[in-house]
Amino acid sequence: MADVQTLVFEAPGRDEEAARADFYGLLANLFGAPPSPQLLQRIAAAGRNGDGTLAAAWAALVEAARSADVVAVRDEYERLFIGVGKPEVMLYGSYYLSGFLMEKPLVALRDDLAALGLRRPATVAETEDHLAALCEVMRHLILSDDAIAGSLASQKRFFGTHLQPWVGTFCAALEAHPQARFYASAGQLAREFFDVEMQAFDLFG
Repeated sequence: MADVQTLVFEAPGRDEEAARADFYGLLANLFGAPPSPQLLQRIAAAGRNGDGTLAAAWAALVEAARSADVVAVRDEYERLFIGVGKPEVMLYGSYYLSGFLMEKPLVALRDDLAALGLRRPATVAETEDHLAALCEVMRHLILSDDAIAGSLASQKRFFGTHLQPWVGTFCAALEAHPQARFYASAGQLAREFFDVEMQAFDLFG
């Protein structure tokens, strides 16, 4: 996964689509693996300007990163998302859409990815419906030079089919989990960002 080099989502002259891509890249990093010390440092050093619920969620994550211990955050990630047996909080869309892993939603996702010319690298263990993988796809579509694959219509279709139906449930479960500390803030940021995406796609028509 691409490491997030900068965490400046809004700045004078900054392209809004690049900021969206940065957000998806950040979420992919946060949920794909325990955050590296470098990523926690970048978040902690980032600005906290702006108004609204998304800016407030970002400020909360910055504050959480400033007080975070990298080993404790790694342990939290493993307890929540890996664990022994069934994870405390599932990161896979198929689980929320069908109640099981490796079911029809994953087959449909693979068909859509193939139509976009995308497939999971052989070195990646997680299935394509992992939240981090889906965020990577959205980041790819936003930055794509392909007029069709990278269009807002394509982004809306992919998001509406493979993320929108379940990410709210996931974020709520994560924010409410008693063992979530740093990741409660990450879940809040994800929820607010996905809400903004949903509203924007609704306006797109």
